[in-house]
Amino acid sequence: MEHVELFFKSIFVDNMVFAYFLGMCSYLAVSKKVSTAVGLGAAVIFVLTVTVPLNWFLDQYILQPGALAWLDGNRATPELSAYADYDLSFLSFILFIATIATMVQLVEIIVEKFSPSLYNSLGIFLPLIAVNCAILGGSLFMQSREIETAGLALNYGFSSGIGWFLAIVAIAAIREKIRYSNVPAPLRGLGITFIITGLMAIGFMSFGGMLTGGDDATPSLDGNGENVGQTEQIIEKENETAQVLISEN
Repeated sequence: MEHVELFFKSIFVDNMVFAYFLGMCSYLAVSKKVSTAVGLGAAVIFVLTVTVPLNWFLDQYILQPGALAWLDGNRATPELSAYADYDLSFLSFILFIATIATMVQLVEIIVEKFSPSLYNSLGIFLPLIAVNCAILGGSLFMQSREIETAGLALNYGFSSGIGWFLAIVAIAAIREKIRYSNVPAPLRGLGITFIITGLMAIGFMSFGGMLTGGDDATPSLDGNGENVGQTEQIIEKENETAQVLISEN
């Protein structure tokens, strides 16, 4: 059930576009045709599915405080390791981006080889997946949410990619249709696109109650009350990460 809940929550409730507005540059620029939106969305799914679990391993075995304990065989008891005081978390951005850039380069080579027409239609936005804040956001959210296993990290990367894919394909299909609609002149182009995006975000966020059942509103308490405000702290941390990514974008 944990995998199922994470899968659907990442697609609908925590959608990269509609919940955090990450990756908006590519979302707006490549969503004029469904065919190009499908190609870019598939590339984003692949990159997220590969990079999130890879960055999970980097975080678990290199970046976290005491993560290097496996070097001298003290992974189970990191406090006994000679590397217990090593904290390489300041390298998170550099290593995460290096992993993402490598995967994006691989995707670019594959697309250019097997689909030159899609490669030409995507243009500069295909290599720009490397600096798409939705891609980096997937790894940073994985880190901030402290996802416990590689399987959950793989699930989160794949489902987050599907969420972004659904968002860009849906808006592309709508934009193709509204070309033949009588849209008021001041709202044509990006104006009506932003309005539709807001309405779609409301629709996606409405799934939140179905998945959580209101449990997130009242975090459980232990005997000492140590978990009071835990949910609020997680939400605050995620919002801070999203704000950093939006400002960088």
